[in-house]
Amino acid sequence: MSPITISFIRGTVITLALTIASIIFGIILALILAFMRMGKSKILNGFAWFYVWIFRGTPLFLQIVVINFVPPLIYLSVTGKPMPRSNGIMTAGYLPMLLTSGEFKSGIIALALNTGAYCCEIIRAGIESIDIGQHEAAKALGMSKFTAMSKVIIPQTMKRIIPPFSNEFTLILKDSSLVSTIGLTELARVSRQLSAGGKWSYLFVGAAIYLFLTTFSTFAFDKLEKYFGRYE
Repeated sequence: MSPITISFIRGTVITLALTIASIIFGIILALILAFMRMGKSKILNGFAWFYVWIFRGTPLFLQIVVINFVPPLIYLSVTGKPMPRSNGIMTAGYLPMLLTSGEFKSGIIALALNTGAYCCEIIRAGIESIDIGQHEAAKALGMSKFTAMSKVIIPQTMKRIIPPFSNEFTLILKDSSLVSTIGLTELARVSRQLSAGGKWSYLFVGAAIYLFLTTFSTFAFDKLEKYFGRYE
């Protein structure tokens, strides 16, 4: 394979790794926040509301920059030594090292924290949209709260939250390009670097890859929606 093809493959792998990892961690965080928002504890509810307010109300670009640059500055001011971390730019030619770079980890953390805030509201709205009669029917059948949620409420909720979740996945896939601002060589940065010499056609190659990825993910989520549609 040519060096250009390898560069695009590496950039695509980085973009997919960022997206999938941040979505997984983001959903876990979103579930915790959603149940905190629906719980009876005013303290937990207030904390979850504040978290969602902060991360939905500030730009993702700013969140990425803060998470990447502020902790090393705090570490330096406390210890007087630079924070040990591998550099994504210096190791750009070696994929395994790039995937473990400080920039890559910062990107995942920022994207996951942002995803958690948005998916929290998606999950909460989906669960609360289920008719109260479903809860009462499950209780009447002698189901515990956990069994009712896992067997009755969650399956019905899935069909309702998949469309907005599909949209969130697409947004994160595209917004992962923002991590290029902290030096991570993902798909958008690769396209920009290759087109710097006047070969602007490489920008369209990058756009085509993004379009393929978003189309494939939309198709997959449509299949999921139809699968969970049988519960309604």
